[in-house]
Amino acid sequence: MMTGLECGHRFCTQCWQEYLTTKIVEEGLGQSIACAAHGCDILVDDVTVMRLVQDPRVKLKYQHLITNSFVECNRLLRWCTSADCTYAIKVQYVDARPVICKCNHVFCFECGENWHDPVQCRLLRKWIKKCDDDSETSNWIAANTKECPKCNVTIEKDGGCNHMVCKNQNCKYDFCWVCLGSWEPHGSSWYNCNRYDEDEARAARDAQEKFRSSLARYLHYYKPLHEPHAVAGSLSINSMHRLRLKWKKLQQHNMSWIEVQFLKKALIFLCQCRQTLMCTYVFAYYLRKNNQSLIFEDNQKGFGNGHGKAVPKYLERDITSENLCRHQTKGSR
Repeated sequence: MMTGLECGHRFCTQCWQEYLTTKIVEEGLGQSIACAAHGCDILVDDVTVMRLVQDPRVKLKYQHLITNSFVECNRLLRWCTSADCTYAIKVQYVDARPVICKCNHVFCFECGENWHDPVQCRLLRKWIKKCDDDSETSNWIAANTKECPKCNVTIEKDGGCNHMVCKNQNCKYDFCWVCLGSWEPHGSSWYNCNRYDEDEARAARDAQEKFRSSLARYLHYYKPLHEPHAVAGSLSINSMHRLRLKWKKLQQHNMSWIEVQFLKKALIFLCQCRQTLMCTYVFAYYLRKNNQSLIFEDNQKGFGNGHGKAVPKYLERDITSENLCRHQTKGSR
């Protein structure tokens, strides 16, 4: 049986099936599948694709592709960015952010990242790129190593005197680790460079200190994002199952379902607070240094050391109806 489109090109049903299956499964095409005839730009409509394709798995793949294409082309729609979530979010206007999915995941509708208040999307993208590329690796190398003045091979000094011998078999250059000059004028100054205060040595020293300062500043804001608060946030999510068991136990002790929901609200609120606290480190990294920034970082340190460490203890301890009432009282203040 021969089948064709409005362009007039006709092929047998089996050829259409193989052609469409290849386009859908192997090339991942959805609404952009063109006629099988060479050079023809007429697109195959959805009804024709679903009629010609017989394999239910290929049909399902095609439906996923056209649905994904519809969501990505609509400025008011975006897929939820939470792992394993299949929901899409629809907003009333483009600038809506943050958004909350049915799965309770909160993210920025504009950039798709986890909600990052008070950091702007452009600064967050800049920070992510800074963390993902090799720029900070290069900074570490620059701060902790030097290049041979003759062949430019990178050398790391792990102790000993200032007399360095390049390990490059084609170089073997003798130089001073401090000033990077030839070792010959140094004589027996194994641990003290007598050229240290010269312009060349001072320039090398200043460049090295600049790299080290830049690396130290980056690590100062990077570590809190990947150690206490990030870990604490994941622990809270993992605690959800244990808290559900506690909810059931409390309901068995004359606590109503509405009263027990306080725990769920408290957990969600805690995770949101931690997420905001994490983003303040990115915000502080790009913040212009002045008196206000010093006050900001002082408050940030207080929240990080206080709330970031104290609150998990409340979540992990045994919960009874008595201390639940105390937590409710504290939370309402």
